[in-house]
Amino acid sequence: MAEQKVTGLQRAAAVIIALGSDTASQIYKFLREDEVEQLTYEIARTPSLSSEQEGSILNDFYQLCVTQKVITDGGVEYARNVLEKAYGTKEATSLLERVTKSLPSKDFEFLRRADSKTLLATIQNEHPQTIALILSYARPDQAAAVIAELPQDVQVDVVQRIATMDRTSPDVVKIIENNLAGKFSNMFNVDYTTFGGVDFAADIMNNMDRAAEKSIFDDLNRKDAELSEEIRKKMFVFEDITRLDDMSIQRFVREIDSKDLVYALKNVNKDVSDAIFKNMSSRSAATVKSDLEYTHNVRLRDVEEAQQRIVGVIRRLESEGEIVISKGGEDEIIE
Repeated sequence: MAEQKVTGLQRAAAVIIALGSDTASQIYKFLREDEVEQLTYEIARTPSLSSEQEGSILNDFYQLCVTQKVITDGGVEYARNVLEKAYGTKEATSLLERVTKSLPSKDFEFLRRADSKTLLATIQNEHPQTIALILSYARPDQAAAVIAELPQDVQVDVVQRIATMDRTSPDVVKIIENNLAGKFSNMFNVDYTTFGGVDFAADIMNNMDRAAEKSIFDDLNRKDAELSEEIRKKMFVFEDITRLDDMSIQRFVREIDSKDLVYALKNVNKDVSDAIFKNMSSRSAATVKSDLEYTHNVRLRDVEEAQQRIVGVIRRLESEGEIVISKGGEDEIIE
């Protein structure tokens, strides 16, 4: 029988247990209160792991620590050369991607504290390429709120530029950053930024309301159908519930508001509603169906907002390792 999949929290708990209580207490000083609570709870309920699982987790943790130290000491390219010699090209690339995503970036540190309206007012008259570069360092929800207020033709242009962004001269980034920093001089520094690409563009689109999402994709599809499809594949929308396994559907259904579910199922295709109803108890399914029958004159906006809230719950559960979202064949799932 295949071993049960170990979640991210369980892996973290296994590392803490292996390090011992003295070291763990020192690590706890660097965690937020909610992180300490989650980790402590997971340690208390972590099942016994096989020696193979424990060895794999600790080896993975060791490799990540080594990777971060090499990057800190010598930079990314130096780290790539060292890691390729030690682990091979494929493993080195994987380690670098995992570590560099979590490393704090010093560029545009002040953006995280900016509210979307202020950010919009500051950058809306910039060239779309400049807007794309700036928003690539913002949080996805910030970028989504700003893009939603831009003119339609600029919306599509900015999303396209973010998705196709690769490398930008450090000098250009610094010039733009200094210019923008002057307008946000009262902002505090922060410890988290993200840089563009298809994944980031997908995060932005996942934070858009359904109407804006559809409008942007309609135009982007006409301009660059291949890029549009690439972004879509990275997203999770309400209709993608049919891609979830039964256990994942049962898991998120326990988390969502029943009123949201009723609204979300208005005007949805039968495959989605069938997938949800078959994973509910007979009584709960009957209640929702009855509420659906007697719920009339619901605004489309309310339906879309309910669907978006449910998608938010699903994405949160995925990030916590509670459920698995299939990426169209990219992820190999072991039963």
